[in-house]
Amino acid sequence: MFLNLPNILSFIRIAFVGVFIYFFSNDMLMWALFIYVLAAFTDFLDGYIARKYNLITDLGKVLDPLADKLMLITALICLYSRDMLPLWVIVVISIKELLMIIIGIFFYSKNYIVYSKSFGKLATVFFNIAILLTFFKDKLYPYNEVFVYIAVALALLAMIQYGKDFVLTFKSSTKVK
Repeated sequence: MFLNLPNILSFIRIAFVGVFIYFFSNDMLMWALFIYVLAAFTDFLDGYIARKYNLITDLGKVLDPLADKLMLITALICLYSRDMLPLWVIVVISIKELLMIIIGIFFYSKNYIVYSKSFGKLATVFFNIAILLTFFKDKLYPYNEVFVYIAVALALLAMIQYGKDFVLTFKSSTKVK
């Protein structure tokens, strides 16, 4: 089924990116944070529903990570724009996500299903906590930075994990038969 509840939640999460930007850019930071937390909850919810009720679709396999990446990169850029995060975080995560998109396209072309791995899930949790804490940076420094560093490290470990799968898949797809 093209439109099911998990896919609708992913579309809503993509729409939340614009809402987050609107609130953030209009100094309505608590509303922006609320939207971010709501988006994180819908991420959890759509994955849970898709797995529990066997509603996993090809569209959902593309939409879910797209919504996650859009919201994460948007939040990081917005926080950087207010000097709440250093530029290197955005650079590292943007490069990582670009490489992940390239790897994802390769896997998709080989009809290989890429599922979220443990480091990727942990990185998401730590990024969500880090972003939440960063909104309260004045009161929670340096805890927010600790979570940012851990989230970046976990994201890079996830990329290595996917990279290893990419190399193994690439080697097996190029063997002479």
